[in-house]
Amino acid sequence: MKSWKEIAIPHKDVLEGTLMQSEFAADISAVHSGKATIEYQDAASFYERTFITEGMRLLLTQVAQRLAGQGGEPVIQLQTAFGGGKTHTLLAVYHLASRKCPLDALAGIPALIDQAKLMDPPQAAVAVLDGTNIGPAQPRRYGGVTVNTLWGELAWQLGRAEGYALVREADQSGTSPGKEVLRSLIAAAAPCVILVDELVAYVRQFGPGEKLTGGTYDSNLSFVQALTEAVKLVPNAILLASLPESEIEVGHRGAKALRAMEKTFGRVQALWKPVATEEAFEIVRRRLFEPVRDEKARDAVCRAFADAYVAEGAALPGETREARYYERMVQAYPIHPEVFDRLYEDWSTLESFQRTRGVLKLMAKVIFRLWKDDNKDLMIMPGSLPLYDAGSRSEFTSHLSGGWDPVVEKDIDGERAETTELEAKEPRFGQVNAARRVARSIFLGSAPSSVNTSAGNRGLDRARVLLGAMQPGQTSSVYSDALNRLADLLHYMSASGDKGQNSTRFWFDTRANLRREMNDRRSRFDELQVRAKIAEAVKSGFGPASMFDGVHVFTPHADIPDDSGLRLVALPPDRWFSKEETRLAEDTVLEVTRAHGTAPRHRCNRLMFIAVDSNIAERLRQSARTVLAWASIIKDVENGTLNVDLNQKRQAEQELRAAEGALPRTAREAYCWLLVPHQAAPENKPVVEAFKVPTGGASAGAEIERICADNELVIANWSAVHLRQLLKDFYWSHDEAVAARAVWDDMQKYLYLPRLKDREVLGRTLRTGAASRDFFGIAYGRGVDTYEGFSLGAGDAQFDDTVLLIEPNAAKAYEDVHRKPEPIPLRGEPPTPDTRPNDSGTPSTGTSPTALPVQPQSAAKPTGLSAFFGSAEIPSATAKMHLMQLADEIIANLVADPNAQVRVTLEISAQFESGAQEVTKRSVSENATALKLKSANWE
Repeated sequence: MKSWKEIAIPHKDVLEGTLMQSEFAADISAVHSGKATIEYQDAASFYERTFITEGMRLLLTQVAQRLAGQGGEPVIQLQTAFGGGKTHTLLAVYHLASRKCPLDALAGIPALIDQAKLMDPPQAAVAVLDGTNIGPAQPRRYGGVTVNTLWGELAWQLGRAEGYALVREADQSGTSPGKEVLRSLIAAAAPCVILVDELVAYVRQFGPGEKLTGGTYDSNLSFVQALTEAVKLVPNAILLASLPESEIEVGHRGAKALRAMEKTFGRVQALWKPVATEEAFEIVRRRLFEPVRDEKARDAVCRAFADAYVAEGAALPGETREARYYERMVQAYPIHPEVFDRLYEDWSTLESFQRTRGVLKLMAKVIFRLWKDDNKDLMIMPGSLPLYDAGSRSEFTSHLSGGWDPVVEKDIDGERAETTELEAKEPRFGQVNAARRVARSIFLGSAPSSVNTSAGNRGLDRARVLLGAMQPGQTSSVYSDALNRLADLLHYMSASGDKGQNSTRFWFDTRANLRREMNDRRSRFDELQVRAKIAEAVKSGFGPASMFDGVHVFTPHADIPDDSGLRLVALPPDRWFSKEETRLAEDTVLEVTRAHGTAPRHRCNRLMFIAVDSNIAERLRQSARTVLAWASIIKDVENGTLNVDLNQKRQAEQELRAAEGALPRTAREAYCWLLVPHQAAPENKPVVEAFKVPTGGASAGAEIERICADNELVIANWSAVHLRQLLKDFYWSHDEAVAARAVWDDMQKYLYLPRLKDREVLGRTLRTGAASRDFFGIAYGRGVDTYEGFSLGAGDAQFDDTVLLIEPNAAKAYEDVHRKPEPIPLRGEPPTPDTRPNDSGTPSTGTSPTALPVQPQSAAKPTGLSAFFGSAEIPSATAKMHLMQLADEIIANLVADPNAQVRVTLEISAQFESGAQEVTKRSVSENATALKLKSANWE
């Protein structure tokens, strides 16, 4: 694609830099006297460089109709903001009415006349009353005639000596002529046009009650009223008067005159539509550039911009993705619409900046410098502005308050600017001048707000900054990164809120922000303070970690408990991890798994670790230092040791909130490596496995729990099959029975064993496996050749300190050896079915092989035994199991005898060498009362 220089050629005076600023100030008196430059003096040249706006088209149509006697408004007031094109519009009327050339020579006028369905409007006499050219105390001489007043000037211009004779007495006495006298004067000169410019500037010179040669304040107001009434009475005469829109432009004394003029013209005036922003595009383009000849090249550039904006999506303002924005670029070419938007929306709010004239003056300077410096941009954008040039810079800063030159030179543009140094250090930025283009865009959109402090939100949001800087073939991310860097680096640039957010606004000001103070303070804090602040962020950033019994952030290994709790250990930021360099973090992990202070660690398989990514570690430290620095600034402001204004105090508080909000997010992003110590087999050395924790979406605790579940790093539900295999691999080869407590202890101790979430996981697995005869047998004690509380497939196992897990084959063999003989039924009783499980685990349905045949019996003889007494010493550790066996095998048989009267007495005796604890006393006493023990005494 071609640069703007290859497609749009500036006019010669702009190209050579010979265009004087005064030439932009349209002077109707200079044109009327024949002293203006060719661009304004010659009607054809004037219309060649004039874009007929909608408002101007309507007004010229009214003038043509009025001069032709076919209607039209007799009085029209032009009132817009400073530099809104009022005088330029009066000149357009002047040249239409007083032209010395054919109508066809005036570009755009023939089509306008045809559209209005008019014949050629007649040439007309033109009178010009310019309030800045006529002094109320300075009579003017025309030959032998001395003219004192506005009405005398009007009479001389319309009728020379004959016309002046009509108002001679009124002119010499300084009193306003009557409406009828003025009607006669105007009718004699008709068709005629009366152009009044800067009338307020003339009338405000009269003091209260003061009489000058030009009359008095009241007589001039009376003249204006009579003039408007007289023009209405002449069908082919028209009056156009320009009035300023704001009282600020006319000063205190002129404000009264302005209100009076508005009231007078308000009764007879017609509305006039001011210049729209899109129309201003064409006004400026025609005045500064030759017509574009290569329209295809222009359209290709504009289309490339439009396509780039669509591709960037939400990174840029929404209107850039609309089809209409392409049309705006074509209309404004070679100047980007964003330049016009900022000038007309922001700079035009300044008192000294003229909407049209100011833009023309400014852009002429910019175009001259860019042309001379061989600028290669595709369009002239906010990021293209040559603020390094003193002439261009002064054109901007002249409308601002003092102090902007050092801001531009230090932070924005120039050989010694911070932006230039950043681009020299960062080739990625330097290749596209990213830093300077971003800074120029922010300056253009934010500098006026330093003067106009009431103009809503200050500065530009990120999307609009990128719009002013990016060109097709580039990505917004480069400029966005440059913007972030500048927000931390520049002395005079401020940002609202977190600079990483799209809603953040950026602006320049002549008052240095507190960021440099903050940057200086960041280096004051020692590593312990930084680590403490990061630790707070890590704790808050992780949120709840439900699967862990504790999260230990930067805790020395001596202070990490060596117990059965599952614990997550966050390593300090200087123990970072990366795929390329793992040693630093891995050595720390292995050290913590080995040592608990000066003693060895016994439960190393209960620890997992989280480490910071090496690429983010330094950013995390700086983020913590930023929080500490802003907090210290706020503290000093509150203590009175740092003097700042209210806006700076508010900025510091806002920056502190943003920094405090960003630190946990940075910590969440930085601590993204889950490190798990592991050992493949007893004979292997421990190693560390690394798992990347996603930093988006769920909380860190939830993501770690998911990773642990997916990779079986922590087991929350365990199958009895796996427990049997573990017992077979590591325990039953040495002994047919192993204590479950020993297995749980080993699982906490050895890295090659599974890592269960907690003890209850093993308890559930025991209960599940005990219900089957395939996994293991259960016992609660062990004698020389016996097991106490033995069961196989009973399903009532309890995980306590005494429970034994017996190899299934050994359990079956033990069961066969210790199977009880079947009772011999008495005569007359049927055989009892054998319901004990067989080796396959299913009950037997056959009868006992020792059952005797039924024999007839007349009566049972008494045995001679009439009482049974029994006592047992029950081990406290297996009391529950023994009591159940006594109830099932002794008491139940006694109760089954219909002749038995059974009474069971339980005696409990407990001795405490050092005295019973209060909690024991309370619990036992309460339970004894609830169970209604016959006696429950403490001694």
